[in-house]
Amino acid sequence: MSTEAPKLSPVEKIKEESQFLKGTIDTEMAADSDHFGKSDIQLLKFHGTYQQDDRDKRLELKKAGGGKAYAMMVRCRIPGGRITSEQMLAQLDLCDELGDSTMKITTRQTLQLHGVLKKDLRATIHRINEIQLSTLAACGDVNRNVMCCPAKRADGVHQAMVQLTDELVTALAPQTPAYHELWLTDPETGEKTLEGGGPIVEPLYGPTYLPRKFKVGIALPEDNCIDIYTQDLGFLAVVRDGAIIGYNVLVGGGMGVTPALKRTYPALAKRMAFCTPEQAVEVSKAVIKVQRDHGNRADRKVARMKYLVDEWGVEKFRRAVEEQFGQPLADCEPDDVTGFDDHMGWQDQGDGKWSYGLNIENGRLYDNDKRQLKAMMREVCRTFGTELRMTGHQSIIVTDVDPADKDKLIEIIKRHNVPTTEETSTVRRWSMACVALPTCGLAITESERRLPSLIDDLEQPLAKLGLDKERFTIRVTGCPNGCARPYNADLALVGKAKDKYTLFAGGGWLGNRLAYLYKDLVPSDQIAGEIVAIASAYKANRNDGESLGDFCARVGQEDLTVMAAAAPTP
Repeated sequence: MSTEAPKLSPVEKIKEESQFLKGTIDTEMAADSDHFGKSDIQLLKFHGTYQQDDRDKRLELKKAGGGKAYAMMVRCRIPGGRITSEQMLAQLDLCDELGDSTMKITTRQTLQLHGVLKKDLRATIHRINEIQLSTLAACGDVNRNVMCCPAKRADGVHQAMVQLTDELVTALAPQTPAYHELWLTDPETGEKTLEGGGPIVEPLYGPTYLPRKFKVGIALPEDNCIDIYTQDLGFLAVVRDGAIIGYNVLVGGGMGVTPALKRTYPALAKRMAFCTPEQAVEVSKAVIKVQRDHGNRADRKVARMKYLVDEWGVEKFRRAVEEQFGQPLADCEPDDVTGFDDHMGWQDQGDGKWSYGLNIENGRLYDNDKRQLKAMMREVCRTFGTELRMTGHQSIIVTDVDPADKDKLIEIIKRHNVPTTEETSTVRRWSMACVALPTCGLAITESERRLPSLIDDLEQPLAKLGLDKERFTIRVTGCPNGCARPYNADLALVGKAKDKYTLFAGGGWLGNRLAYLYKDLVPSDQIAGEIVAIASAYKANRNDGESLGDFCARVGQEDLTVMAAAAPTP
């Protein structure tokens, strides 16, 4: 039997030779070129930016004999989606001045800019840091943006979750000084323009960081609004007598799939153990160290922690975590997810103030002749000046609204032709899509640009069926990588070929069950009909109180196909 170590993937070599993520980014930044080289493209992800090109312009440029229309996507790290009005205004300025004039709220409660030119990248990241935000670890093979329930409440439970979120962000952040050297230091003088940086040391990650990206989320049993079962590491709060006594620790969730490789698959996290609030940070470090030391570094397609957890089994994985942690952990408490609140509309904070959740379709903030979402956000920020919180469904919450100012907020929203949450259909409110075309290099089909018209085609038939108030999730991704978390939704569309999608069914809005493949290679123009047929079958055959996802899971793919074909359509 061979004792040779497995051959590492090319990205591992890039990380190892990068001098803790510095690479040759500074040299390439100074070069007269509109794009970065292959090695630095990988390293830039750790700094919060992806190199992309506008695929709408490829053919046009090719015909003209030119290259690609390169630009950078820049993503912030915004723990729990919490951002001040001042920071939001600054981000809106950035998207107008250095981006493509739009901004995207992501499915991980943060913001990303598109269309930033290479020559403007340093200025963009520098300005983000000037407003006390960061892009470090928003992407790359490290812990990314920590998700947490965005609801603002006066109770100690939500405050404790926010505290843990901030502790995890600090404890799990990369320590390399390369970020400060590249983006916060004057390239002419070498002087730091913002404080930060330190000696080259990565006590948690080591010189090659993690085998793949890593995602953490914190949720409540009655409110799984951050999709805890899709996280690499989840902390499910265990509450007794109004206080968090600890967390059920879940490990091994992840959505990405490579369709041609059967060894890849979506996975929901598994319940591993219970930890006290005081243990949570060190437990998270222990989990990361196990993945760091044992995750697959030869094949990035199976490098997520879910594959290690499945290969070992959760008990062996738990023993390895306990060894890193230094002591045994208690077994999980019986608490599990039971509800999901999207926090839209008016909600009482419990301190005399109110929060208003505004549905932002697919998270895209823009201004055009029909709607002025950016202008609306600017006026809201300037008028109220309160904290904003972004949700895991790409929407936004305005907090700390005085009861006397409720009508003022709604008036601002309506004056900019933005639909209020109350004016938004249930099916649109519970849908979401990834960016996909034209900027995502992985996209096979449309997603964000396709979903609104699909919802248009569904609203009237659902109303005729009497299902317009029925809550179910529809999620669309332009490729199987699953950035919009499709594989645990009631219904989902995943790009498979040009203008064709795989239709999944049988997950659920609760997020704790995987969907199954219902039909493959569905043409784009047939999607609405397929979904209406499923809805019709649901209406005719459901049990009392049964959700659409529960119904699809109960009857299975074969029977659902028969029922959908037989059900009368509106």
